[in-house]
Amino acid sequence: MKARSDKKGHEVSAVSEAALSYSSYPSLRKLAIKNDYALLKKAREGVDTTVFYSLADAINMPEKTLASIINLSPRTISNYRDQQKHLDANYSEHLLKLINLYQYGAEIFGSFEEFDLWLHRPFWDSDEAPIDFITTSGGVDLVYHEIEKLALGYPV
Repeated sequence: MKARSDKKGHEVSAVSEAALSYSSYPSLRKLAIKNDYALLKKAREGVDTTVFYSLADAINMPEKTLASIINLSPRTISNYRDQQKHLDANYSEHLLKLINLYQYGAEIFGSFEEFDLWLHRPFWDSDEAPIDFITTSGGVDLVYHEIEKLALGYPV
């Protein structure tokens, strides 16, 4: 991912150019892409491994855990970083959707910590928690829609 500077001298990445700004959680603001077309386009280009490490830091999740969620080994991500290689499209898409999910979740629940607590609580009268569903891109979409329902006042 190539970076350039804006008029104020701040570094701007290709991801941040298409990002939707959130006022409450600046740690993920520059990484979030809310437009589906822009997200898919960026995913097809592949994202730099720095996006992976930025997300892990922002949500305070161990890199090993985040790697397993996107179905990669931590060693593979480390190798990609060392080789300055971008993630493949499917891993990039999953990672970008996770960024949107955590950004939105933190916005609705008030913090990453509160959102993380909700992710680990079982729902739908089952033993499964939302965190169990985010290992696939479709699962991330499903959890995102459940948060939207909560935001609108529907019971989940």
